Amino acid sequence: MTTPAANVPEVDTAAGRVRGFWRGGSAAFLAIPFAEPPVGDLRFAAPVPARAWSGVRDATEHGPTAQRTALSEITLIPEPSVPGESTLNVDVFTPSPEVGPGLPVLVWIHGGGYVAGSPASPWYDGRSFNRDGVVTVSVSYRLGFDGFGWIEGAPSNRAVRDWLLALEWVRTNIAAFGGDPARVTVAGQSAGGGAVLTLLGMEAAQHLFARAYSLSGAIADVPEAKARELAQLLAERAGVEPTLDGFRSVSEGRLLELQNGLSSSDESDDPLARMASLADGLTFGPVLDGDLLRRPTLESLRLGVGADKELVAGATEDEFPIGLDDGARLLDGLPTAAVLAKAGLREPALAAYLEAHHGFSTSRVVQDLLTDRVFRSLALAAADARPDGRTWLYRFGFVSPTLHAAIHCIDVPFWFDCLDADRVTALTGPEPPQTLADEAHGAAVRFVATGDPGWPTHSRAQGEVMRFGDPSRVVDDGYRDVRPLLG
Repeated sequence: MTTPAANVPEVDTAAGRVRGFWRGGSAAFLAIPFAEPPVGDLRFAAPVPARAWSGVRDATEHGPTAQRTALSEITLIPEPSVPGESTLNVDVFTPSPEVGPGLPVLVWIHGGGYVAGSPASPWYDGRSFNRDGVVTVSVSYRLGFDGFGWIEGAPSNRAVRDWLLALEWVRTNIAAFGGDPARVTVAGQSAGGGAVLTLLGMEAAQHLFARAYSLSGAIADVPEAKARELAQLLAERAGVEPTLDGFRSVSEGRLLELQNGLSSSDESDDPLARMASLADGLTFGPVLDGDLLRRPTLESLRLGVGADKELVAGATEDEFPIGLDDGARLLDGLPTAAVLAKAGLREPALAAYLEAHHGFSTSRVVQDLLTDRVFRSLALAAADARPDGRTWLYRFGFVSPTLHAAIHCIDVPFWFDCLDADRVTALTGPEPPQTLADEAHGAAVRFVATGDPGWPTHSRAQGEVMRFGDPSRVVDDGYRDVRPLLG
């Protein structure tokens, strides 16, 4: 990094010089393109590295986002939509140059169900990681059908290719911002956490990072046949052929309208209907294309892909409480075993799951099953799939005083130590405990810097799990109530 006379931070990247801005003891560089805008002939194409520019590029404002306004409030995290075409960017947050070169690097992939989300969230600002000596990068990627839809004549998994090119950008350029390209941790929450696990199990990504941290990860592993059927359905509704030329003839707005119509059919206030929908998997997400994704993620992990990398994975205690309140009275009037059977749970898993939830109301067991099937069972299965890998598991148990549950996304402001950021208190209440942020964020910093978050690794024989809460503590066999789902 070099600092001109006006004391404005400037850095030379491989494509050209960028100018950021100082904020206290760190500097931010926003909307640095890692790829050309995915429009025109590049719409539905693999990402093309950004062309070089002359002069100094301003990097003081967030760039355009793949998320458009209609989807900006899907998540509980404030994730602004920014209009524009150049949506494939990185935001880099770095400590002041006096901290020194060779710092550990955190690369953040946002969530949003693979159809929403934005790197421009104030919650993803890296200032607290910078304070603790970590260079932080937030990446953008194409969403929904643009990023993951199957199109004859177009490359598959375009958003996955976006992740890979963004990580290649980090590998090439991060030293100029004070980071060590050999000490990169890739992290994300929800779909971003799923992206982390997808990358961990992908042969083509192994050289791009050293560690992985998955918060409430949700993988898609969409079968190719399902992706093809979905593309055919969208093409029929758009009145075009399911080809590259056909989909390029459909405007972005119209395609988003059709895509949203598909996604809305998956939503329901009925917890059992919602569970059945979840069992069918996400509508959009990484596709098992036989190219980048040669096999399901857990199968790749069992085969040893990514086994040399440390992994932290976990979930909140109550990822999916929303939507249960209206149906709780009805559910609680029904036998729990019958409800679980209707939800698709079979013996001997049904009996074991009931035993692990002895004394719980039917509605509470259904709520837990929703969380376990999508999030906690994945974390446990990933740990089981890596018998030779170093894996740590956690559970996040802080209960929101406003929403009365440890819900999806509540861990993010603690993990980033940004309790003063916009809209945090709507989730955490007016006085979120700073001690919990110190613990959750501190564990993240330790892991990024050293490869050890500070509690025992997990295995079938030794099932210690960190439970973040009030107080935080290591618990024995912390995923015992989830294991029946894995057999």
